[in-house]
Amino acid sequence: MPPSSAAAPPPSPSARFPDAAPTVGRGAPRGGGAAQAPSRRPGAPAQTPTETTARLRPIPAAPEAETAAGTDVPAPRAAVPPSGPAAPRTPDPALSWSTPHDPRPLISFGEPEGYDGLARPRPLGGRPRRQAVAAAVCLVLGVGLLTGAVTGSWLAGDSGEDGARSAYTEAGDLWHSVPVDQLFPPTLLGKGAGPGGADRTWTRVAVAPDGDCAGAFDRLLAKALDPVGCSRLLRATYTDATQSHVTTVGLLFTKADAAAMTALADRFEKQGLGRREDLMPLPYAAKDTVAAGFGAPQRASWTVSVLTDAPVVVYAVSGWADGRTVDEPEPAEEAIESGAASAPAQAGLGHEAKGLADRVERALRKNIGTPTEHPS
Repeated sequence: MPPSSAAAPPPSPSARFPDAAPTVGRGAPRGGGAAQAPSRRPGAPAQTPTETTARLRPIPAAPEAETAAGTDVPAPRAAVPPSGPAAPRTPDPALSWSTPHDPRPLISFGEPEGYDGLARPRPLGGRPRRQAVAAAVCLVLGVGLLTGAVTGSWLAGDSGEDGARSAYTEAGDLWHSVPVDQLFPPTLLGKGAGPGGADRTWTRVAVAPDGDCAGAFDRLLAKALDPVGCSRLLRATYTDATQSHVTTVGLLFTKADAAAMTALADRFEKQGLGRREDLMPLPYAAKDTVAAGFGAPQRASWTVSVLTDAPVVVYAVSGWADGRTVDEPEPAEEAIESGAASAPAQAGLGHEAKGLADRVERALRKNIGTPTEHPS
């Protein structure tokens, strides 16, 4: 055959298959032929003989990771392409702001106590609130109790002032509603009532019939007591354990109100009427008793007390049981003083009068506001 008709040589593999995979690094061509330079598409990156894998491309940032304008939250970091065969194929979760596996501690600041957003004071914690609730409950209960007391008093038709007036009036009626043994007990004990704090025991020897005040006082004392009037006079005479002394105790129930009794008490206090010898009370001498000879000349010591919370004048007068006369009587307030040297003081007659008057007054006060009849 002529040379022109000889068969043309076959084209190279890259010319026949432009998109075939490169042969770099895959070994020499079969048949021992020389290696040919691979063809590549225009614009493709060059490949070096040392690479064994495809190149990783940068991962673009996610749209939701972008922050709004004006905020101070930093944008997420761009993924760095790994290098080397041991690099991870996925991004590190610790490098992402939105990862749920953030290893950093979460720190939150509590709202400061004491003031709110408008700088107004507010309670700190829950304990003051509990205290406020308890105080409110106590206030409601207190108001309820007070209201109930006022309502009960109003329904009963009795106020505090009326109650005081009722007790005052009741005290003025004790002379006919209380047994004599409660006003003048048969025996009275006086612990520390004697001289030097010695104990005393008095026994009742006589009780005078109740009546008016006619002839019961000297003229000057009757005149001093006249402003309060005389409703009833009760008297009893006692003797001591040795029957050496006798003492008459009296309860004068007046007709006066509290204002008149207060005025009389002030007069006795300011003018010293209870210490005047010419204003001594008279004793009650009962026949066939140790007090049979107890008359006006035998009076040795006395005391007079005008009460202001009850229409009552309490008095006592003491003397010797043997009937001896006394030239210089002495008021009980002076005879019981330390160092008193008068005969009544040395004999303890001042203590007799003062001690018995105090205990009869106590018995009177015990019966004020108490029922006269006790249930059996």
